[in-house]
Amino acid sequence: MPSSKTELRRGIDALRRGEWDLAHEVAQADESAGGHWLHGIVHTIEGDEGNARYWYAKAGRTFPGMGHTDAELDALAETLNG
Repeated sequence: MPSSKTELRRGIDALRRGEWDLAHEVAQADESAGGHWLHGIVHTIEGDEGNARYWYAKAGRTFPGMGHTDAELDALAETLNG
């Protein structure tokens, strides 16, 4: 079974390719803080601010606003590499 980090990287890559549905599946399957963070980013890209805020709160992160998805994907990827 792939590690959570491997799956989260797959979700990040999917979002960067515009594959929202795949990224959402990955996020829904991961109950870690990183999975919740990814879930928040997914809903930010979708344009659903209320849902994005919910998932950011579950991840224990401050919601950065609707225009920061690239930076958030970079930050999540960096966290997974650390």
